[in-house]
Amino acid sequence: MFLTYVVVTVITVAANAGIAIADLARAKFVLANSEEVGVSPSWVPLLGALKVAGAAGLILGLLGVRLIGVAAAAGLVLFFVGAIVAHVRARVFYNIAVPGGFLALAIASLALATVR
Repeated sequence: MFLTYVVVTVITVAANAGIAIADLARAKFVLANSEEVGVSPSWVPLLGALKVAGAAGLILGLLGVRLIGVAAAAGLVLFFVGAIVAHVRARVFYNIAVPGGFLALAIASLALATVR
């Protein structure tokens, strides 16, 4: 079970770090998507910073600071629930699987962090 926790959490960290870099770099696809779902471009760097914080917290959880890891995973779950809500509210369904995938990773990380 511990190995599963490590693998899933490392994948979650990598995915969130990757998209956070795109957010912080204000990549064109990120800005286009945020505009489409009604999120102001001025929010994109903050959202990227939240993803970095979540990834960093997951790393701390892997290093033994269990409470921070659980809190980070819970924060990422809430973050991506918000992303799904933004997509539904804006009726942008063609790419809803992207935040859905991030949400699934965050849920899996949270579940595994709480049972380890």
